[in-house]
Amino acid sequence: MSKPEFTCSAVVRHQPEQSDAEAHRHAFAYTITIRNTGDVAAQLIARHWIITNATGRVEEVRGLGVIGQQPLLQPGERFEYTSWTRISTPQGSMRGTFFCMTEDAHLFEAPIPEFGLTIASALH
Repeated sequence: MSKPEFTCSAVVRHQPEQSDAEAHRHAFAYTITIRNTGDVAAQLIARHWIITNATGRVEEVRGLGVIGQQPLLQPGERFEYTSWTRISTPQGSMRGTFFCMTEDAHLFEAPIPEFGLTIASALH
């Protein structure tokens, strides 16, 4: 039996030019890499993000695809995209889920492990 599986990883960069500390706006760009580590072709259909700031405030974002695309990945292929978010504190985190479907219409979820949204100077 075939096994669908996507593996996801993230790289984050603070965006000082899009941030305003005095206005409590801290912007972060994140690059997500999605790899089809299963043995069947599958398509990313939708996303669900949970964004948490340092005070515990949670924002959820849901939508179809990523950056206007719903990539179809063959086994071994990868898809990479960059997006961004803004939070009210200099530290926070994101985690999420991609909702995917195999070519033969089996749904599965691909977890996006939690990653930090942190301004380096906030760590000291």
